[in-house]
Amino acid sequence: METIQGLAMPQICYFYGIVIMMYYDEHNPPHIHCTYGGYKATFEIQTTKRTTGNMPKTAEKLIKKWIAMSKNELLSVWDLAQKHISPLPTIAPLE
Repeated sequence: METIQGLAMPQICYFYGIVIMMYYDEHNPPHIHCTYGGYKATFEIQTTKRTTGNMPKTAEKLIKKWIAMSKNELLSVWDLAQKHISPLPTIAPLE
């Protein structure tokens, strides 16, 4: 579990060295936080758009593909995180 600005951020998925995390009680729009090596970025769940940070092109492509495939599950986990339900469920990785 990574901590950013003192807040716990549970890992909900890991694939190809990419870590996907989500804050509890986070601001809208629904989004995820991703790390890969020294890169960090956030992506909107509905649009798959990168909203902050940087990510290598290949990693970004994989993240966007995973978001598109997992959109319904991600939105369900988002709802749980908003309600402070712990632990958050994990979502299947890209294979």
